[in-house]
Amino acid sequence: MRVGKAIAAGILVLMVTGAVIAFGLGSIDAPARAPEPQLQPETPPDTQPSTEWEPPAPPAATERADERARMVEQQIARQRLGRQPIKDRVVLNAMRTVPRHVFVPKADRRLAYQDSPLRIGYGQTISQPYIVAMMSELLELKEDAKVLEIGTGSGYQAAVLAHLTPNVYTVEIIDPLFERAAGVLGSQDYGAVRTRHGDGYFGWAEHAPFDAIIVTCAAGHLPPPLWDQLKPGGRIVIPIGGPYEVQRLIVVTKQLDGSRRSTTVMSVRFVPMTREE
Repeated sequence: MRVGKAIAAGILVLMVTGAVIAFGLGSIDAPARAPEPQLQPETPPDTQPSTEWEPPAPPAATERADERARMVEQQIARQRLGRQPIKDRVVLNAMRTVPRHVFVPKADRRLAYQDSPLRIGYGQTISQPYIVAMMSELLELKEDAKVLEIGTGSGYQAAVLAHLTPNVYTVEIIDPLFERAAGVLGSQDYGAVRTRHGDGYFGWAEHAPFDAIIVTCAAGHLPPPLWDQLKPGGRIVIPIGGPYEVQRLIVVTKQLDGSRRSTTVMSVRFVPMTREE
């Protein structure tokens, strides 16, 4: 099992560099019951994992490959002040392969491989490369794992996950971002990623249970539907805290007996979870 670790000294680096901002889904107000699910086309239908699965080969991976290699070497795989290096070989290969620049708005593509988040519109961002790699490593995904992402945003995190497992599900509440991300994912041969437009607070019950869940926005608490959709032995990586405070990035593990174990990884700052009104 792959194990990812990041130390609390990351607080200093994240605050000095402007803190970590990730795309997400808004403020928390837990309702008594979930609304009726919207009927949305799913892409593609569920399939059984293939024993001969190969990671995607995005056409744009041939572009700016040297910049991605430097990004991995200097920002992700190297020991730095306040940062533990990412060591998972599969995660590092994914970061070298996924063409981050195609997920970034054209006006900012020259900045795509900087060590910082970038705005993608609608008050959302594409996360800092190191944070994408770290959260991916913390999921400890096996090749046949089923993973749910809450907050598709640009689609970049989902693309990285698609190099770790063929079973990626992602939910985005902001319709223009959902449409844009689905289009970019499809154009880069990530069509196997299942995308949905909806309120991520309620997860994606039709495809539960999941081996792992990643939440790319700050929640005031762990949404109960996500916990219910997690398999025993699975884990959720999620930032917890309010929108105007430093949040805690935590890993929540569901023990085999159904009990909860939480570990704080580091302090971060993400945009808040957006909810349906």
